[in-house]
Amino acid sequence: MASRRILVIEDDAAIRQGIVDALSFHGFVTLEAGDGNAGLEAARTSACDLVLLDLILPGKQGLDILKEIRLERPALPVIILTAKGEEQDRITGLRLGADDYVVKPFSIKELMARIEAVLRRSPERPSDVTRMEIKGAVIDLGRCELRFEDGTRSELSEREGELLGYLVRNRGRAVSREEILMRVWRIEPRGVDSRTIDMHVARLREKLRDDAGEPQIILTVRGKGYMFA
Repeated sequence: MASRRILVIEDDAAIRQGIVDALSFHGFVTLEAGDGNAGLEAARTSACDLVLLDLILPGKQGLDILKEIRLERPALPVIILTAKGEEQDRITGLRLGADDYVVKPFSIKELMARIEAVLRRSPERPSDVTRMEIKGAVIDLGRCELRFEDGTRSELSEREGELLGYLVRNRGRAVSREEILMRVWRIEPRGVDSRTIDMHVARLREKLRDDAGEPQIILTVRGKGYMFA
């Protein structure tokens, strides 16, 4: 089972290091960013399970990062880190979709309790998308099948259904093979041959009648991964 990955976006190096050390001690894998621009890029592209987000950052500000995360990765849990005097920002953050907030200075015990509570509430943050129509077909994730206008059907294996569902929930965003291994296969990606993902994508394209030479449904994003268009 892969360890949960937490992205820490905090510009104060001492605070960031303290958080990273505590997370590592409690068994989490950590990613970190010291400014808003790097933090947003990491939130967009990394295979993380939760973001700890400071609101006052150099570059892009925390609330702007939160807006972008909710647009591009609506299922990604976010806990905002705020100072005591930032009550209005906390309220705004919660209204923008933050899952929780922690007020500085905070104890490590409190931070860990809030992280664990958010992850318990949303271990996968599943979307309610179980059925959608695409050109010439209906994707029914609840039944793990595809139904076509000509009346034919194609069944999906459990893993194919999970993979297609994850791509659908993240449609419009390139999902890396690393993220797929962690979130769909639920294994640590280091040292794992990712060709099995390519084979599953190839089978999905075939079942979706998506031209492998010029796919229109599951796109290959060079250097990044796959995207449900």
